[in-house]
Amino acid sequence: MRSLLLTMATGLALLTGAPALAGTLVLQPTQITEWKAVYGRVEAKDTVPARARLGGIVEMMGVSEGDTVTAGQRIALVRDEKIAFQIASLDAQMRAVTSRLQTAQSDLERAQTLVQRGVGTVQKVDQLQNEVTVARNDYAALEAQRSVLVKQEEEGAVLAPLGGRVLSAPVTRGAVVLNGDTIASIGGGGFFLRLAIPERHAAMLKQGATLRIATGGAQTEGRLAKIYPLIENGRVIADVDVDKLDADFIDARILVEVPVGTREALLAPSSAVTNRSGIDFVTIESGGERVERAVIVGETMQREEGERVEILTGLVAGDVLVVE
Repeated sequence: MRSLLLTMATGLALLTGAPALAGTLVLQPTQITEWKAVYGRVEAKDTVPARARLGGIVEMMGVSEGDTVTAGQRIALVRDEKIAFQIASLDAQMRAVTSRLQTAQSDLERAQTLVQRGVGTVQKVDQLQNEVTVARNDYAALEAQRSVLVKQEEEGAVLAPLGGRVLSAPVTRGAVVLNGDTIASIGGGGFFLRLAIPERHAAMLKQGATLRIATGGAQTEGRLAKIYPLIENGRVIADVDVDKLDADFIDARILVEVPVGTREALLAPSSAVTNRSGIDFVTIESGGERVERAVIVGETMQREEGERVEILTGLVAGDVLVVE
């Protein structure tokens, strides 16, 4: 009978999870990273305006917000009708000077022939030679003026200063613009996150630190690339490089967790915590007995030794935790 009772007790212990199979863990303070949640703003590394180099009317607008452009691409055309009239005026003057030059050259040739025959004067030849020279110089001056106007007309083409995406295009076809007005704003050179962190955390920020970022519905990591020395409105400005940054929307706000220090915490395996009626319990060994104790848990985190949960209250350092 005793052997039968012993066998039944052993089987019951195996079915109910005998304490002999459970391990123990002595709780000790662990250094964990303190994270500060802030919002970062998606920005282009280079944001350059494409400006009009000529005042006039926008005759062609070839891009809109969101379009991709390459460096040097013509994105708009500004035309000043006065330049075309000025070029036409110069063309007429050049034709008149050409006619005058031809007449002066003919007169010079006749005068030279008369001198050779002995019936003309050298003084007349010199006078006609001077008229030919003046006509040639007048033609060269008009030609130079025309080249300047043609160059100004060519500057009506608005070119993309760099490759990237069009962030804004504040003008439309038919709009009147002045020299230097912004036709489009282009962002290029890649995209990054810009943070504004309260200045009380400035001393704890380290360049190159790894940050946790929620982008595109997934958790990823970034690197604190640059910390600016100028504090603006009580906040430190910093740039973050992210490999897979969701840059569909510029100036979008993305949640970022920044390491701002460390603190000590009691960490217990998640499997050691059970919840009954909304209250969390753990089992500890005290005075050779195992008792349950109610605790308040905090953040759950992944560590090298596995999933751990922070014990906020209910346990102290040195308690022996029973781990099932």
